[in-house]
Order: sequence, then C-alpha cells, then structure tokens
Amino acid sequence: MLDTHHTGSAGAAHAEAPEAHGHPTNTGVDNRKFAMWTLIASECFLFATLIGNYLIHKNRGIDGPKPHEVYQIDITTLSTFDLLMSSVAMVLALYYCNARRLRLFQFWTAVVVVGGLIFLGFQYVEFSHFVLKEDLGLSRNIFASSFYLLTGCHGAHVTVGVIWMLAILTTSLIKGEKWFNSTMVEVAGLYWHFVDVVWIIIFTVVYLFVYV
Repeated sequence: MLDTHHTGSAGAAHAEAPEAHGHPTNTGVDNRKFAMWTLIASECFLFATLIGNYLIHKNRGIDGPKPHEVYQIDITTLSTFDLLMSSVAMVLALYYCNARRLRLFQFWTAVVVVGGLIFLGFQYVEFSHFVLKEDLGLSRNIFASSFYLLTGCHGAHVTVGVIWMLAILTTSLIKGEKWFNSTMVEVAGLYWHFVDVVWIIIFTVVYLFVYV
C-alpha cells in the first residue's frame, strides 16, 4: 500500500512537472516568457519611435485642426480607466488559473476580453469623430498622420491581445477542468500589461501634455 501511494504521488508530481517547470532556457527562464520579454523589448523601441515621431510633428500641421482643438479628454479618460481595470481583471484571471478555479478564471478572462473590446469601441468613436466632425483624416496633415500611426498601432496591439485572450477563454471552455495552463496565461498577461503601460504613456504624452 505504501509503495502504491508513493508511486501514485510520484506519478502526480511527474504529471504536473511540465506545467511547473515549463521549457527552461540557459537563463533559467521559461522560453515562452523569455520570448515575450524579448518581444516587449523590441516593442519598446517601436513605440518610442512612434511617440517621438508624434512629438516632432504634432504642431506642424499647416492645414486642418490642431491637437487641442479636437481631443476629447473625457472620452479618452474613460477608455484609459477601462483599460486599467482590464489589467486588474488580468491579474485576477492569472490568480484563479493558478488556484485551478475554472469558473472564476473564465469569468475574469471574459472581463479582460470585454474590457479590450470596450477600449477599441472608444477608439472607433474617437476616430469617427475626428474624421466626420473635425475633417481630420489620415492624410489631412502631418499631425493627423503621426497621431493615427501611433494610436492605431496601439489599437492593433490591443486587438491582438483580445484575440489571444479570447482563444485562451475558448480553449478553457472546450477542455474544462482538463485545461489549466498558467504559464500561457502569465505570458499573455505580460503582453496585456505591457499594452496597458504603453497606453498610459500615450495618454499622458499625447492627450494630457496638450493642455500643459
């Protein structure tokens, strides 16, 4: 009996090993996490370039409205709050994934997805207002081009995050209790938090600095 119990315990430990240890690299970090940190590092350069481009050109639009004439800080503040709350939901989703509480994990993952969709909805409303009400299309002036390039690139990243989290949610709904991949959720969380941090920087530099 003792041997059987010992063997069963060893088998259970062995079954949990892949999830616990993942795929380590020479650095001792799971290769999926290492890949995500590498991607985030490269994305920092991308967004730094786009933000720098915007700062250089934001006041160089000879034709068309200027930043302080079109920005709707109330709408953007709401969308920023929404994205921040989705980060809180991401933390809770990872927590309940580690705790193996499926329903709560699925609930908070769904909240992340909905939060991302709401943010994209706010961005659609903002862009529509600029184009239809302010006559500020992509090619109207260099300010508009640099603004849409920066915020549109961030919106594309949010879209990727929403699709990713939706795929995780769908997989957990299909596999149920058989699926608990905390490493994958953690990697997705790193991406989602990065996207949120980038938006805080964009919100500060693009929307708040215009009133300074």
